[in-house]
Amino acid sequence: MDIRVIETIIAVVSFFILRLISVKILAKIQKKYDYSKYRIRPILKSINLFIFITLVIVLIAIWGVEQTNILTFITSVLTVVGIALVAQWSIISNISSAIIIFISHPVKLGESITIIDKEFDITGQVSDIGLFYVILKTDTNEKIMIPNNIFLQKATKIMIE
Repeated sequence: MDIRVIETIIAVVSFFILRLISVKILAKIQKKYDYSKYRIRPILKSINLFIFITLVIVLIAIWGVEQTNILTFITSVLTVVGIALVAQWSIISNISSAIIIFISHPVKLGESITIIDKEFDITGQVSDIGLFYVILKTDTNEKIMIPNNIFLQKATKIMIE
């Protein structure tokens, strides 16, 4: 069997082990400091993304893809992403709003809120806070996606239980 296949298997197994370890460590931190599981979720997503990117880099190195090809690919992808972000300022606004929401955490997952609008109010339970949208689940089991920048701009009423 080719040594690269064995190295690939080791890298993939290591990926899953690192993910498992990171989940366990974050669970211990959550329990020790009494953090909400909803505060830990974005951190876990970021760690998993970092581990996955590292796995891809290791696999590329194992299979011997030339560095110039990788650099050309990464440069092309970053150029397209940069042009897309500049062409769409609202995306940058939503990403920066997501960071503000995460840091200031004005609402938590599971809380019932009402977003006050001059036309009609939107009421629901926060089911997810993502990079671009805050997702509310209504009483009629519908999901409403509100862009993060709109969520920060509108007055929000949090229902206290």
